[in-house]
Amino acid sequence: MDDLLGGPPRRHGAAYRLVLHGADRDHATAAAGYRFLLPLHGELLMLQDGRESRLCPGTGGLVAPAAPLRVVQRRPARALVLTIPAREVDGRLNVPSPPVTGLDLTAGLGRVVADMVRAVGEERDTLSAPQFDAACERITELLCLIVAGHDRRPAPGHLAEVEAVVRRHVRAHATDPGLTGSVMAQDLGWSLRQIQLALQRAGTTPRELIREERLRLVRDRLRDPLYRHATITDLAHATGFSSASALSHAFRRRFGVSPRDLRRHAAHR
Repeated sequence: MDDLLGGPPRRHGAAYRLVLHGADRDHATAAAGYRFLLPLHGELLMLQDGRESRLCPGTGGLVAPAAPLRVVQRRPARALVLTIPAREVDGRLNVPSPPVTGLDLTAGLGRVVADMVRAVGEERDTLSAPQFDAACERITELLCLIVAGHDRRPAPGHLAEVEAVVRRHVRAHATDPGLTGSVMAQDLGWSLRQIQLALQRAGTTPRELIREERLRLVRDRLRDPLYRHATITDLAHATGFSSASALSHAFRRRFGVSPRDLRRHAAHR
C-alpha cells in the first residue's frame, strides 16, 4: 500500500503511521488524521486552500485532517510523513489546528522533533507496534508545543518558566487524587492566577492538564503487561479518578475507546 503522498510504507502502529515519500510526481490527497511533513531532500511545494507554501530540509509542516493537499515537486524530493490521529492533536491544543507550515526544525524543540522522527524511521525494524505508537505520542506532544507557540508572540520569561514547571509537577503528581490548581499553586509558591495565565498561553487550564496527564497514564498502564491484573477500578483510584465509571467516561471521550477495549486490543498484539 502506498502512503498518502505516494511513497512506500515505512512503519505503522495501531494509531500512527510513518512513511517515506520519495516520488517525483505531483499528488493531491486528503486524510483523516493530521500529517506532519519532514523534508529530507529537495523541495516540496504545498498547495492548500488557495495558499502556496514551500518546504525544504530544516522546515516542517502540519496538514489539517481531511484538508485537500496538493504536493508539487520541481525535482525529485524525499520527505518523511507522520500521520497522527486528529484527537491526539486536538486534545492537546483544545481546538482543531489549522494547517501550519514553515516550522523551524533546525534548532531548539523543532530540531528535537525532527531528530526523533528520523530516529523512529531508522529504528522501524526494531520497534514493536506499541513501542512505535509510544514514540509517536511523544513526538506529537512536542510537536503540539511547537504549533501552540508558532503564531504567538514570545512569552514573558516568567510565564514560560511557570508553564514548564507546572507541566513537570503535574507529571510527577498525577496520581495524587487531591491534585488541583490551588494545591499546585501552594506547592510551587505561585498564585493560582499565575498558573492559569501560564497555561492559558498553551490553550489549556490546570484542570484540563491534570485530566489529560491522568488519562495518558491510564492508557500507558492498560498497555503495560505489569498492570494486566489491575482492574479498571484499581486503575481509576490509583490515578486520581473518583470511580471506574468516571474514568471510563473520560477515557472514551478522550480516546474514542473504552479502557477495557483498549486493554483487550493491546493483549492481542
